Amino acid sequence: MTRVLVVDDEPQILRALQLKLRTAGYVVETAASAGEALMKAAMRPPEAIILDLLLPDGSGVDICRELRTWSAVPIVVLSAVGEEHEKIAALDAGADDYVTKPFSGDELLARVRASLRGRERRFTAQTSIKTGDLEVTFATRRVLIQGQDVRLTPREYDLLRTLARHAGRVVTHRQVITAVWGPDAQVDAQFVRVLVAQLRQKLELEPSSPRLVLTEPGVGYRLKAEDDA
Repeated sequence: MTRVLVVDDEPQILRALQLKLRTAGYVVETAASAGEALMKAAMRPPEAIILDLLLPDGSGVDICRELRTWSAVPIVVLSAVGEEHEKIAALDAGADDYVTKPFSGDELLARVRASLRGRERRFTAQTSIKTGDLEVTFATRRVLIQGQDVRLTPREYDLLRTLARHAGRVVTHRQVITAVWGPDAQVDAQFVRVLVAQLRQKLELEPSSPRLVLTEPGVGYRLKAEDDA
């Protein structure tokens, strides 16, 4: 059974998440501090972690950064409204996704499932991806919409490849900039928005109402995965 480590210093949230996750068939462990979370993650590595960003003895961002030095476990962070900079920092530090408080238990479960699927994709030799009318073959850089070839510029393809490699998960503006322009590039987020608009013009049936390349306001973008509801 899939083990999930829930990290939060609010007892009522821990109780609610324990009940929701156990009802869904997960084995649940909890931690109320950064130190306890890192200790439990090391002693009994979970298959997924739900992580509050603000803890009494440390930041969820620091926990993400520390975990990523030795673990690829999927991490879904919990953030309160107004913690957008922390949320983005956590995603840049290696978190897979986020949910904003107050949140729906069903949405959180969906995010956990998507992160677990993302881990499975990372551990398989993924040569292509198909979602909706879109199909990308990485080895040949071939992109199809409804079976028809789509010609992309090198940067448009690099953007699509990055989103496709993380299908169903959030990719931040900084992650896009690193993948498309390079880790040292001083590129404004506006360049990313323009590039995304160009890509949507070529992939979306209605670019103004995208169904494939979705915006996560203030954070980045997400490519809709094949099995997303």
